Amino acid sequence: MSQASATVLTSLSDESLQRAVRLLARRDADLRRVVKQFGAPPMWGRESGFSTLLHIILEQQVSLASAKAAHNKLLEVAKPLTPQRFLKLDDATLKAVGFSRQKTIYGRHLAQSIVEGSLDLEGLSEMEDAIVRSELLKIKGIGRWTADIYLLMVLRRPDIWPIGDLALAVAIQKLKGLAHRPSDEELAEISTLWKPWRAVAARILWFYYLGGQG
Repeated sequence: MSQASATVLTSLSDESLQRAVRLLARRDADLRRVVKQFGAPPMWGRESGFSTLLHIILEQQVSLASAKAAHNKLLEVAKPLTPQRFLKLDDATLKAVGFSRQKTIYGRHLAQSIVEGSLDLEGLSEMEDAIVRSELLKIKGIGRWTADIYLLMVLRRPDIWPIGDLALAVAIQKLKGLAHRPSDEELAEISTLWKPWRAVAARILWFYYLGGQG
């Protein structure tokens, strides 16, 4: 079996998402309560490419709403949003859009990496999870969480657990009645129960965190 065909077989579809939700609900009573109350979570899939990865970078350590607002403003000043067009935007324009100085640096480094060919975003779909993560982590400004969110939402890999996701930590603490917010290490340990569908468990927990709002 080729690496490309293996990737197709291990990418979530609407059907496999529903099947995994049912399996996890049987396996974990807490997740079962969420599914019973809110139903199955949305896929929350995103399109591949530069724009989406830049959006995920904007989401680092800020609210999803503020990141979305900045990304939407960026789409207004750069039509279409390509790496080449992004590189032509000056500091003042990016600041007005909502980019911090640090994220301006990250965005330009990402764009330059794509332009120079050192990062092939389209080629990631044919790579195994660990290789995708390794390729993304080479880019300044992309850490484990950003890489994992790209794997989970864009490439729709089924067994990704995004290390460092605050919403998941809050959701698990509340859902399981824990006395303290679990650490990344504790969350990773808890998540082993949900293999090989940890990305589906994450979607269920995000759905719970959002109160069943997609």
